[in-house]
Amino acid sequence: MPYTREDNYDAQATEQIAAHVKEILKLLGEDPEREGLLKTPERVAKSLQFLTKGYNENGTQIIQKAIFDEKYQQMVIVKDIEMYSMCEHHLLPFIGKCHVAYIPNGKITGLSKIARVVETYARRLQVQERLTVEIRDCIQQALHPLGVAVVIEANHTCMQIRGVEKSNSITTTSAFSGAFLNSSRTRNEFLELIH
Repeated sequence: MPYTREDNYDAQATEQIAAHVKEILKLLGEDPEREGLLKTPERVAKSLQFLTKGYNENGTQIIQKAIFDEKYQQMVIVKDIEMYSMCEHHLLPFIGKCHVAYIPNGKITGLSKIARVVETYARRLQVQERLTVEIRDCIQQALHPLGVAVVIEANHTCMQIRGVEKSNSITTTSAFSGAFLNSSRTRNEFLELIH
């Protein structure tokens, strides 16, 4: 059987969120009964559930499903991981890329698991600073490596399309542990390799 993607949404949550979205549309001066908006409340309800699906996922468990013994003790970097998250202050997206490195201490994980950890924490209502630390801490706790480094570079639509309206601004955050925190040489090697 060929691959099929199946989206599963909580029917009760969809109905309740859609009812609130319908009321919001009315408060904005719209007619939720007009043709173009008839299905909008349900679409928004499903979209919000997808954009926050990380609440139902556990980053540590994701990594623990693919841990392998390996004596390699050099830097492992997964860079330019596409990242989509929602600013918890305005419920607007921030979009960017995440660079993650770790130095194994007898254990490695599947490379896709690193990207899935980023996705898990990004798919929650977030601030970029906390997101960066959560990714670092998850990998540190799951693998117990010699060190973890995380850098996120993102565009925040809450700064671009409202408020200060600065469309070219990029926010960069970083979080380090172990060898990346204690050794400027190791940290600088990582920073050079991701750019």
